[in-house]
Amino acid sequence: MLDGELLLRIFWMSVDIILVWYVLYKLIMLIRGTKAIQLLKGIVVIVVVRMTSVFLNLQTLKWLTDQVLLWGFLAIIILFQPELRRALEQLGRGNIFARSSRSEEEKLAETIDAIIESVNYMAKRRIGAIITIERETGIGEYAETGIPIGGKLTHQLLTNIFTPNTPLHDGAVIVSGENIVAAACYLPLSESPLISKDLGTRHRAAVGISEVTDALTITVSEETGDVSGTKNGELHRDLSEEELRAYLEENLSVPGRNSNDKKKAWSWRGRKHG
Repeated sequence: MLDGELLLRIFWMSVDIILVWYVLYKLIMLIRGTKAIQLLKGIVVIVVVRMTSVFLNLQTLKWLTDQVLLWGFLAIIILFQPELRRALEQLGRGNIFARSSRSEEEKLAETIDAIIESVNYMAKRRIGAIITIERETGIGEYAETGIPIGGKLTHQLLTNIFTPNTPLHDGAVIVSGENIVAAACYLPLSESPLISKDLGTRHRAAVGISEVTDALTITVSEETGDVSGTKNGELHRDLSEEELRAYLEENLSVPGRNSNDKKKAWSWRGRKHG
């Protein structure tokens, strides 16, 4: 009997722990790529400092960290009111824990199709473009330098943004998931001497953002119409439509194709940096 009660208690403790971690995971996914994730890192640092002060019996430092933790949560509620309101709204609609009606693979495939259709249109007409796709590392700070869009990614919207002589055509478009987050964004320029001298600011910005994040960037040259892909500081030039699709599928993790086949489709033509 005692063993049965112990097993039941262990079971409910396990359920409790799993639920708490699941809620924390969903909250982290909700704030990923926003300023709130930096705040979370700051809170972790303060907690570590507080634990260290207790362990070393540093009374003044302990008092200071206690005050920060005591009043900090009130400040968080005030400063991050929009994010908290959005989270509560999504919780009320059931969006935080609900499963999407479409699979991630379908969403990603639609996003890739939209990017390729738009890039092909712009390449044929030599319309300059730079499209940065967020992956694991949040790039919200760069999105904040541009104009918020917050719309679903379609080839019509993406092409219209880069149409010459329109207010948003100059700068980068930042894509997160299946949405266009912002347009006319400023990206850091690379100082790499390996970049060919015949490449302009767009390509240097594409390499620059890839040096500081894991983002994937697609560039269309205004002079030649050539399409390039950039990641991890490497610039692959002159990608055909087939190579571009394979490049996106490989780096954005669309399943269903053998990785060796995908590499063969583009790597033989993709020249790094120059």
